[in-house]
Amino acid sequence: MGLFFKKAEGKTYKTESGAIVYGVMAEFATPAALYHAAEKVRNTGYRRWDVYSPFAVHGMDEAMGLRPTRLPLVVGTIGLTAAFLGWFMQWGITLLLPQVVQGKPPTAWEPFTPITFEVGVLLTAFASLLGMLAFNGLPMWYHPLLKKERFLRVSDDRFVICIEARDPKFDPRRTRDLLESAGGTRVDLVEE
Repeated sequence: MGLFFKKAEGKTYKTESGAIVYGVMAEFATPAALYHAAEKVRNTGYRRWDVYSPFAVHGMDEAMGLRPTRLPLVVGTIGLTAAFLGWFMQWGITLLLPQVVQGKPPTAWEPFTPITFEVGVLLTAFASLLGMLAFNGLPMWYHPLLKKERFLRVSDDRFVICIEARDPKFDPRRTRDLLESAGGTRVDLVEE
């Protein structure tokens, strides 16, 4: 794994060659081993780490200690606000330019329904897409893990945990020992 040097300003680790350390990654043999290792990493108190798997592992979000996302609240708020604004726009235009539609009085709500619904659905869809991208930090054009040849197989048959050096509890040797004690094989240093 090489020697590590701590820079004077902050907690940036460097290798002997001077490369900045992104984190430490370890492979696990099975989804169950990955699940139990995630519980161990969570219980140790790490906050900046992630799990990579070729398929969804049931219960992994609980094992990692992830909180529920705020995306449904954001999307719901934007969707209802958009629907209200669509209705309000039509109501305002009807007051300025009254017209009889479908034999109903100008202030009837029924003719407003299709546009109110469509505006709500359209802006909800955009809010879902843009909110998901924002909450996930996407698009991400580069990731240091992509330099690791074994990591590229995570979409086929590998199970990996990577603990980032930005984590306040990160120490290269202790992090390596933790991943090895959790059953990790091929524990590697990841450079930026």
